[in-house]
Amino acid sequence: MIKVRVRMYRRFLGDCFLVTFGESQAHMLIDCGVIGGTEGATELMQKVAQNIKKTADGPIDVLVATHEHWDHLSGFLQAQQIFDAIEFKNVWLAWTENPNDDLAESLRKKHKQTAETVKMAITRLGTLGAEGMPGAERLSALNAFYEGEVGLGAARKATTEDALLWVKSRTQPRYCRPGEKPLQIAGITGMRIYVLGPPRDVELIKKDLPSKRDPETYGMALAGGLEEAFLAAALACEKEAQGRSVDDEQGILRSQPFDENFQISPERAEKDDFFRRVYYELDGQTPPREAWRRIDNDWLGASEQLALQLDSDTNNTSLVLAVELIESGKVLLFAADAQVGNWVSWQDLSWRVRDENGNTTDVTAADLLRRVVLYKVGHHGSHNATLREKGLELMTSPELTAMIPVDRKMAQKKGWQRMPFTPLLTRLAEKTGGRILRSDEELDKGESEWKKSSVEVVEGPEGLYFDCTVEG
Repeated sequence: MIKVRVRMYRRFLGDCFLVTFGESQAHMLIDCGVIGGTEGATELMQKVAQNIKKTADGPIDVLVATHEHWDHLSGFLQAQQIFDAIEFKNVWLAWTENPNDDLAESLRKKHKQTAETVKMAITRLGTLGAEGMPGAERLSALNAFYEGEVGLGAARKATTEDALLWVKSRTQPRYCRPGEKPLQIAGITGMRIYVLGPPRDVELIKKDLPSKRDPETYGMALAGGLEEAFLAAALACEKEAQGRSVDDEQGILRSQPFDENFQISPERAEKDDFFRRVYYELDGQTPPREAWRRIDNDWLGASEQLALQLDSDTNNTSLVLAVELIESGKVLLFAADAQVGNWVSWQDLSWRVRDENGNTTDVTAADLLRRVVLYKVGHHGSHNATLREKGLELMTSPELTAMIPVDRKMAQKKGWQRMPFTPLLTRLAEKTGGRILRSDEELDKGESEWKKSSVEVVEGPEGLYFDCTVEG
């Protein structure tokens, strides 16, 4: 038998989990971050890092960085001095971060182009006097997934790329691929770790929303699909864009709202009596206060949708791990921020392993899901990060317990009203018998339900964390 303790740090919107295995006290740190714009973020992450350092009291066996989002990585910069003093024996990253993988490099190049264009949109909205619009505010909120403040007092800006570079600098990373041979931690027996995601299929990485005809989640599908036109229009409006390809120029032409014969350039409009009188002299500002309403700036209306797509595509590159306790068969699922396509891809995975008696057996993702006793709920309980029939409904263990790293007040401040998503919370409560640990709520240990599970729960001092211990 082996004991595994999962520590969820709390009272903020972000992920940080310290997993401790067995009597030898091997430790695995999965992410450490808080969403950009959080008050006192640096102090909070330093407090968390100090607790991690004290608890490990030596090297940490594995550092897992699931994906490139600020609310999963920021702590490594905000508490860098503390983390610099900790030895990390191994670093595990998803294959999507491998610089020697052609597909990963292609995805990173596209991701960088899109991220830069979203920042361009934020800047242009400010220039045009539209920064106070709800859409502009939501766009800035989404950008909080990619950058934030670091340091006490006079804070500086840093990015997720900076944080990931720090993680990679700790030791030569292992780039994990779905379906590979289960991973082990040196010196720890009685358990193995399966890599479920992210998928190697680009279409599945881009599948962040449920299907409209037959939704895979507890929420409904939303509209999307403006990426190509947005990028082309943004290039068209960026006068200093360099190195445009033929495809770029063709994309720009396709994105224009009117054929070239019917277009009136801003330069021509400024000299035309009608436009000067209606759009310039009436306003009297330079640039005009209402300049953002011009049709050649209409591409900005799609910027929020593109930012959402960028966010979702990054979520779908999440490294997803399932920890199996071999003797009991119990499973702990760490889904990071995986969304629909990532979950769907697990259905085709299988592994040939030895069971507790040493006999060879085949294990599928569905087998693992049926034995989950501890589920780290995906993406802070959002509407498209827990599959229904091929996800939560497969989790049939009577001991199922859920951990949700979420801060509803902060999510609402950012404009994310469906985090956590009510229909998902309702079903989680039914499946777990109410055994749900939320990082923004106090422990409500209804004795009748918690006694039905062998999962032990303890609240840390000053409410800094929840500990869940599973024996198997």
